[in-house]
Amino acid sequence: MSSRVAETIRRSYACYPAKDRATHEALIAPDFHFTSPYDDHIDRAEYFRRCWPNADKIRALEIEQLFVEGDDALVRYRVQLAEGPAFRNVEYVRTAGGKIREVEVYFGSLPKAG
Repeated sequence: MSSRVAETIRRSYACYPAKDRATHEALIAPDFHFTSPYDDHIDRAEYFRRCWPNADKIRALEIEQLFVEGDDALVRYRVQLAEGPAFRNVEYVRTAGGKIREVEVYFGSLPKAG
């Protein structure tokens, strides 16, 4: 199960720099919820309305660490924006049946130079 969860997450996160909304939508469960410091448990429709447009600003996204336990995972990733500085975030991801059901984002800091 761990490899299936990891593969689902890797495929989903790769959609952002690729601007591949169709694949991303296929990986997101109908009962999906998203929480971040700016979003309080929003549903799937609101996530795609409010958050997905940020994909246009992403030049690269690299998963630096991925820890899977059962159907849940912690992901630390680095984003390079098309314009502006890079940043890191950590996300707690819950999956079920090969789909992402919930994401909680914890904003990180800028990567250290070097």
